[in-house]
Amino acid sequence: MTPPRVFDLQHYDALNISRGETVSRLLSELSQTLGIRTAVDVGCGLGYFSSLLRTLGLNVSGVDGRQQNVEEARRRFPEIVFRHCDAQEAALRGLGQFDLVFCFGLLYHLENPLLTIRHLHAMTAKLLLVEGVIFPGEEPIMALVDEGPTEDQGLNHIAFYPTEACLVKMFYRAGFSHVYGFSTAPRHPEYRATKGARRTRTMLAASHDPLTSQMLKHLAEPSTQIAPWDPTSGAAQRHPLQKLRTFVRKTVGEGNRKG
Repeated sequence: MTPPRVFDLQHYDALNISRGETVSRLLSELSQTLGIRTAVDVGCGLGYFSSLLRTLGLNVSGVDGRQQNVEEARRRFPEIVFRHCDAQEAALRGLGQFDLVFCFGLLYHLENPLLTIRHLHAMTAKLLLVEGVIFPGEEPIMALVDEGPTEDQGLNHIAFYPTEACLVKMFYRAGFSHVYGFSTAPRHPEYRATKGARRTRTMLAASHDPLTSQMLKHLAEPSTQIAPWDPTSGAAQRHPLQKLRTFVRKTVGEGNRKG
């Protein structure tokens, strides 16, 4: 018996259902006003969202960087065209322009997320929808993270994880004139902060023209006051953290000596 694929596990089912509900509500609002007819699902995995977009009446193509995902998606959804392409490669632009560019669960698995966003911008005729894990923090920065060698991680198992602010800034700098967050997040705990856990995921929209929807809130381009080339810039912000680290090291060291 063939073991289940990682994308078929219960965690992904619950996550996809919550994401799908939000996407369906937004597109039911925007599809007619924007005239959305075509879509490309970049990082389509096994084709779950490609199929969802097709049920919403869109002409859909799917793209994934793993050939085995493309083959399985073709088997599951033979009515949809799926292609093999690394989203970081310029060949992605060769697919053309689409009314909707859809990119869920991908950008944080990449070594070159800004380059990929530039590809997505070139392909977007009207609307870009992006979802993914975010690095904690308010600054527009990324962290280089080691990933596990599993089929739901990056191709090379190392990736830049951006903060939400970094994603927003990259969308603006890639050429989008409007970027939006969601007023109401998908109904899944990973989109909400609690007393004991931080929010780990975000969902964003970007466009060339203003969007009107009660589901969306406009986000300004973030900036940072830290000048990395100036040794005095940011010193005040770092000072309390350095004091905390020193205190922790001292406390742990004293505890070890007493033990």
